[in-house]
Amino acid sequence: MRPPTPVSSAPPPRPVSPPTAPPPLGDGKGCLYVLSIPSCFGFLAVVGLLLLLAAVHDLTQI
Repeated sequence: MRPPTPVSSAPPPRPVSPPTAPPPLGDGKGCLYVLSIPSCFGFLAVVGLLLLLAAVHDLTQI
């Protein structure tokens, strides 16, 4: 009588899909172009102003 064969708990291998094409590059303007858009620039200015006000407030406390 042969010993029982061990049961593997690993799932069966899946077929490998072929590689996909890279996404299109678009117009390639980059992140500095995005940051220079007026609405984003205004938002960043407000956030910077709030950080500056918080820093000045903390530094002037005794």
